[in-house]
Amino acid sequence: MPVRGMLVRLTDAWQDILQRHRDGGGYPAAVTELLGEMTAAATLMQANIKFNGALIMQIMGDGPVKLAVAEVQPDLSLRATATVKGEVAADAPLSHMVNVNNQGRCAITLDPKDRLPGQQPYQGVVPLFGDKREKLERLSDVIEHYMLQSEQLDTRLVLAADDKMAAGLLIQRLPLQGEGNLAGQSVARDEDQIGQNEDYNRIAILASSLKREELLGLDADTILHRLFWEEKLLRFEPLMGETGPRFSCTCSRERVSNMLRGLGRDEVESILTEQGQVEVGCEFCGAQYRFDPVDAAQVFLQPEIQPPGSPGVH
Repeated sequence: MPVRGMLVRLTDAWQDILQRHRDGGGYPAAVTELLGEMTAAATLMQANIKFNGALIMQIMGDGPVKLAVAEVQPDLSLRATATVKGEVAADAPLSHMVNVNNQGRCAITLDPKDRLPGQQPYQGVVPLFGDKREKLERLSDVIEHYMLQSEQLDTRLVLAADDKMAAGLLIQRLPLQGEGNLAGQSVARDEDQIGQNEDYNRIAILASSLKREELLGLDADTILHRLFWEEKLLRFEPLMGETGPRFSCTCSRERVSNMLRGLGRDEVESILTEQGQVEVGCEFCGAQYRFDPVDAAQVFLQPEIQPPGSPGVH
């Protein structure tokens, strides 16, 4: 059948992310759930497309959650963070956290690992509302909407997270059946099959029956058997350990130096005059980078290096 599925369960990697934010008081329960779902979804998407570069998912808006980011590298190393300003109720939906006035956005960026000169990352942006401007209350609905718009492929996504695990199940209709799909061929009639393929629709309905507590509480074999016991499955070996998802931060002193160059010499010297040093903290892992006047002067003598992304400034 032209249907592919992928299941992710983040345990140690998710705990590593949360632990690095507990020193600052941690996240409210609803934010933990949102960020966990984002991390699981970004991992599924990166593994699904096998992109040689970073996949970065961002949710931004006008609620107390100003920005949430999950980033996954091609080797499935990952990191995530959220900026929260204000109170967030334990059961707050997506609209209350991010999309109060229906101005929230979800951006997915593909940043190539080895950029060519002048090459820019690809970015797709969708609003946090549906075709009738109705607010979408679940992250899974937002991403399904994104995939339908950007890839023209039916996608079903089930996500769940708490303070112990972040998990997700992705079901997607492949463009062609059989050998044509394996050869990477595509024809116009595939676009006409959106919502029409009976095999995909059946599998998607079965996947949608998976409850949050089942996704978080059951092992992979039990989930697959419970959902698809009447279907013929072709199973692949799971990616675990060194080949699987794990926390890793890509911040470095070189990246911070590039960011300071972006601020400009005058701005950096103003900070030095006021504080005696420039201190930059990575919002993903908590690493602190300090530059005294001698360090700062050296920054503007060095050639700029261009790795994607940068830590936040405090």
